[in-house]
Amino acid sequence: KMAGSPTPWIGSAYLFLQSTSKTIVLPSLYESSQKKPSVFRALKLALADSTGSMNGVDMLKVHCSHPHLIVQLKFCRQENCRRFLQSYREGELQKSLQNHLQLSLAMTTVPLEMELKAGSEHLDNMLKDEDRCLECIYREKPDRLRDEEITELEERLKSLTVHQSINNNVAVKDSAPLKSPSLPYPSQGSSLSPQGTFIFQGQQFDNRTITLDDHQKFAKLVSKKWKQVARSLQKTCRALRDPVIDNLALEYEREGLYEQAYQMLLKFIQSEGKKATIARLIAALEENSLISLAEELLGLHSNEDCS
Repeated sequence: KMAGSPTPWIGSAYLFLQSTSKTIVLPSLYESSQKKPSVFRALKLALADSTGSMNGVDMLKVHCSHPHLIVQLKFCRQENCRRFLQSYREGELQKSLQNHLQLSLAMTTVPLEMELKAGSEHLDNMLKDEDRCLECIYREKPDRLRDEEITELEERLKSLTVHQSINNNVAVKDSAPLKSPSLPYPSQGSSLSPQGTFIFQGQQFDNRTITLDDHQKFAKLVSKKWKQVARSLQKTCRALRDPVIDNLALEYEREGLYEQAYQMLLKFIQSEGKKATIARLIAALEENSLISLAEELLGLHSNEDCS
């Protein structure tokens, strides 16, 4: 039986993806040698978001079956599969994949429909019964090893990320790090935007929720001072205690300062939600004399340097 089994927990499922936009055909994008790495990157990052780890779920093959893109998934741990199912059920995976496709393909919006199957079972019909879904996935053992094309795309993605962390002059939009989960960033004019204003250098600014653009600019420009900013934020954010900051520094040491800073601010945004405002970040930057970065985030100049 599944519980208490000495063998590792391994299961398989198929994720069916289809764009509801007539102008976006996912299989065609994936079949394009130019677009394929971008679509793969979006899939990889969205699946990482759903399990909280880059290794939480493995892609074995991506099938193009018009109008669907079908991703064969392999799970090696029950808790990862459970996290994936929760993310799928709550619509988080869908949102995350839409965000990553938008960024990777530089499109305004990529509307998606999803369906999850394990063998002949349509899991969408039983998502509320998580244990039953787990059993269906567990029953379906992967019928193949990972496709060579997937291995090749993985390697390309890794080398691209390493290249990006070495090249500090890379454009902000191209430097979205490999491990970064997507965020519930508010859309422009979103009701999430907190009311109120704040003063910076004698000027009044609207207080708003931190955006993806703020997040990436901060990570790119804060450099070694990200830890100091984290300690300023920790005064009002329980999620950024010293052990957490030290763990982030260790965990993302190989990826470099951009990734460390990105993950720290991600922690802040995820834990504070609507309260993760630009005013709080600007105050932390001011406290650490990072005035030019604060000005950059507020659009006061386009200088790329940050003291």
